Amino acid sequence: MKGRILMVQGTMSHVGKSVLVAALCRILRQDGLRVAPFKAQNMALNSFVTPDGCEIGRAQAVQAEAAGVEPQAEMNPILLKPEADHRSQVVVMGRPVGSFTAKEYHEMKPRLLPVVLDALERLRSTFDVVVVEGAGSPVEVNLRAHDLANMGLAVRVGAPVLLVGDIDRGGVFAQLIGTLELLEPQERFLVKGLIINKFRGDKSLLSPGLQFLEQRAGIPVAGVIPYWEELALPAEDSVALEGVAQKRRHGVLDVAVVRLPHISNFDDVDPLGGEPGVGIRFVRAGEELAQPDLILVPGSKTTMADLAFLRTSGLAQAIIMAAAQGSAVVGICGGFQMLGLEIVDPDHVESEQPYATGLGLLPVVTIFQRNKITNQVEGEVVCDYGLLAGCRGLPFKGYEIHIGSSARLGVEAPFVLLRRSGEGCQVAEGALGGNGWILGTYVHGIFANDDLRRRILSNLALRKGVTLPKVKALRQDPHDRWAAVVRAHLDMGLIYRLLDDRV
Repeated sequence: MKGRILMVQGTMSHVGKSVLVAALCRILRQDGLRVAPFKAQNMALNSFVTPDGCEIGRAQAVQAEAAGVEPQAEMNPILLKPEADHRSQVVVMGRPVGSFTAKEYHEMKPRLLPVVLDALERLRSTFDVVVVEGAGSPVEVNLRAHDLANMGLAVRVGAPVLLVGDIDRGGVFAQLIGTLELLEPQERFLVKGLIINKFRGDKSLLSPGLQFLEQRAGIPVAGVIPYWEELALPAEDSVALEGVAQKRRHGVLDVAVVRLPHISNFDDVDPLGGEPGVGIRFVRAGEELAQPDLILVPGSKTTMADLAFLRTSGLAQAIIMAAAQGSAVVGICGGFQMLGLEIVDPDHVESEQPYATGLGLLPVVTIFQRNKITNQVEGEVVCDYGLLAGCRGLPFKGYEIHIGSSARLGVEAPFVLLRRSGEGCQVAEGALGGNGWILGTYVHGIFANDDLRRRILSNLALRKGVTLPKVKALRQDPHDRWAAVVRAHLDMGLIYRLLDDRV
């Protein structure tokens, strides 16, 4: 028997579809079902590499983790990675197929629909339940033709739909009722439950609104999910940074993260923000930088354009001056490339600009190449000074997603990769300069390695002459904690009836 389907759609982007799918994956797994996530089309710069080297949306990797299964390309058959000039790189079944305008991609959709349906069928042949996440809003009327991510898919496969609205952003009743009103009759028939997400306050005060929703829509409210400050799952896209970028969290260590226009895989920052005593702030201009203990230059989808932004915003000179005065600097992926001497793009892989001068903080030259490198990696630290004092021999895991290679010019490689996509290797990785206080690496997730992260932070604290608070005892798995919140506020009886019934 084919696996059953449950679909979660939203009234707009960033209403919480991704994290609710993650919660449902964990709840169903806890209840003894084999479950997998699925998102036909994901537009995001946060991506992940599967064990076999395929690139998918980071959110689907998080959802797979919640489901207790390895991520695979079938869980996100189409990934769109926005680039400059209103184009996106299109990744199909984990491999890039080119860069296209929105119009060109829209014309491709009929050819991609069989890919989407085949990926979903393969998951259904393996798992008891597939929890499907929609994309954006299902009622973007200009995009309704050839829709393969929302109602177009739901109608084809007969998926019951839970429709989610975000009360924290206001107008949730208009969000939900307006979306239902714009659906075609066969689409509206598939909506079997409404969810209000990110609710703050006394639920009893919401009762008249819930009654109105059910009477007006003729559809039950399946749940009112509270706004949970402790939600610790990675965000899907940079919309989540809009509020954070304007706030500062104080700590004994000050970490400034450069808010690049095309920032990617910014969840590399999350493990640092979870450490006691570490303050994280995002900076957009040179005057905001000051003299932090650590400057983090994260990944970028368009390195050349973001390097130009560093200069026009004043951040380039501010970073160089802060490093000269004692700030440590870490560049990851595109950030690593920007810290070097120069970036060369002879084949115009990324832009029409064939050459750019880097910040000059690491003696490294990067040459862009057409082939994208995507691997899960394992390695160990081979340096023992500066940021990495006391780290020699520490193992780490992570993943790499980049174009181009970076050649070191008389500077030490801090890491050695021992496995790439499951195959043994011996590859020197990254660069360490500035007497050990400037680090560049292609390894995403480097700070997710607890021992390595805490040693780096301890070295920063020792250099500053401060003491970090002690790390608290390990808390419950964040997936379990979030699943418990959602289970307590979601009508699981309705969920199981939807899974048992054929729409």
